[in-house]
Amino acid sequence: MNSLYRAEYPRPQLRRLEWESLNGVWSLCFDENDEGVHDRWYEDGPFNQSIVVPFSYQSPLSGVTTDKSYDIVWYRRTFSISSSMLERKLHLHFGAVDYEASVWVNGQHVAEHKGGYTPFTVDISNVVLEGDNVVVVRVHDSASMEQPRGKQHWKSNPDGIFYTRTTGIWQSVWIEATGHSYIDALRFTPDVDSGQIQIEIDNVLSRGGSLQNFSVEVEISFRDNLVAKDLCQLTDTRIIRSVDLNSHDVNGAGRLWSPEHPDLYEVVIRLTTADEIVDEVFSYFGMRKISVESGKVFLNNYPYYMKLVLNQGYYPGGGITAPAEEQMKEDIQLIKDMGFNGVRTHQKVEDPVFLYWCDRLGLLVWGEMPSTYRFSSKAISNTVEEWKEVVKRDYNHPSIVAWVPVNESWGVPHVLLEESEQAATLALFYLTKAYDSTRLVISNDGWEHTVSDICTVHDYEWNPDRLVERYSSVESMLQGLPGFKNVYARGYHYNGEPIIVSECGGISFIEETDEGWGYSSARDAEDFIRRYSDVVTPLLSSTMIQGFCFTQFTDIESEKNGLVKFNREPKVPVDTVFKINNGIPVHHD
Repeated sequence: MNSLYRAEYPRPQLRRLEWESLNGVWSLCFDENDEGVHDRWYEDGPFNQSIVVPFSYQSPLSGVTTDKSYDIVWYRRTFSISSSMLERKLHLHFGAVDYEASVWVNGQHVAEHKGGYTPFTVDISNVVLEGDNVVVVRVHDSASMEQPRGKQHWKSNPDGIFYTRTTGIWQSVWIEATGHSYIDALRFTPDVDSGQIQIEIDNVLSRGGSLQNFSVEVEISFRDNLVAKDLCQLTDTRIIRSVDLNSHDVNGAGRLWSPEHPDLYEVVIRLTTADEIVDEVFSYFGMRKISVESGKVFLNNYPYYMKLVLNQGYYPGGGITAPAEEQMKEDIQLIKDMGFNGVRTHQKVEDPVFLYWCDRLGLLVWGEMPSTYRFSSKAISNTVEEWKEVVKRDYNHPSIVAWVPVNESWGVPHVLLEESEQAATLALFYLTKAYDSTRLVISNDGWEHTVSDICTVHDYEWNPDRLVERYSSVESMLQGLPGFKNVYARGYHYNGEPIIVSECGGISFIEETDEGWGYSSARDAEDFIRRYSDVVTPLLSSTMIQGFCFTQFTDIESEKNGLVKFNREPKVPVDTVFKINNGIPVHHD
């Protein structure tokens, strides 16, 4: 089994030079009868299989072969600590573990975490020894519909729009060494209008460390040229600094981030004491503003038409884990080559490395919370707690311009009429705004909105004449019930928000030997091109539509409505899709 998957540094927004990957071969066992804790498997368990981390056992690249579904999985791995590392603070990082994780190191319980899409970190400094150490992870991933699961089916087998489950570790695991005082978190808030960047830095100081002995130094560069330097003595463990970027053209095209010009500032931050560097981290940010005005979306104070494609982030062999960083880059570039300027990440919180390349290569992202499928106090709590972690983790990515906490009333099935479910979507909308006032928020993507910054509709109509008629005016859209659903929940109304068709198309085109489905079907490549044009062209020509999101980028399992096959082979010429997306006529029979 290959032990070298995903060797890149896993957290590009807060990067250190001294780290060690724990990806690779771990020992594994299934706990079908939930007896592992009672029998103290964290000390000595029946680890009779191997698994390649960071792939879930359901994915072929994990090396595990089983047709059964297990809710409880145990992992075990030995790692080595040198004598010099023992003198430092040691952090054990998990990128994502689905769903509930318990962690032991050398038989001592060190952490619990709930949430399948968000990271957590364990301080293992006081439990490790020089030489070999053992980490054990127990994961419980139930079929509960109160658990944020997205497209992972609660049933054993995938079906329709619901896919194979992901259980356990599915993002990178690594160990990082720092001093006992270190930089813990960064938060960048760009102000395009003033040409300033606000930087929040959270520091952890060693026990007994005095604030006045510590300083933070920030160096900001643009295209390898130093543009700003800031030095601040600590008066609190958290500091907030606004730094002038000294750019006379920041309101022009010079240094702003956009899909067309994904310009980024590089940042080095050092925590120092007595002229000694205690910690040093590397990061970056983009100067980008997203706003709405007069029924239009504005990017950096100019109207911007969003051409998105739905991306669910499944990969051959890896499930929701990309086997290699290069594959994520290639996906992003292929999406751009097709003439799209963004993706709606659907029912998955994307890998930070994917978002990093969206930042680097220039691709807008709508970040979405994986859904629960039942309305209850437990489901709400699970969603809220994990959603807060999502927004916190991804706040710094300039590519992310919109947040979607709820999709198509999943988890709030009676939101059209029920005030309690309407209150849940309102709570998520305003909670998101409280955590992040810089981005657009959609309360319930697709239909039955309460309060949203964008009026989004899901419409799989394939007849171009009906699309032209429906999107000729706001009234015809609202009365046309796209998706056969009310656009707004009872008591809520359209108030001039930008209108985006955030799901459309869904055209299947499959080989004769394949099986699958889509929302409409094409006979061959020529018919697919015609149908694609029939959907996209009316939306581009409508004066009231400010963008669209085509379903979808790739085929996934039985859902064969991708622009490319699951192996990323385009079904039709890429330049043809590009032309249609840009309103350039193409010839088809």
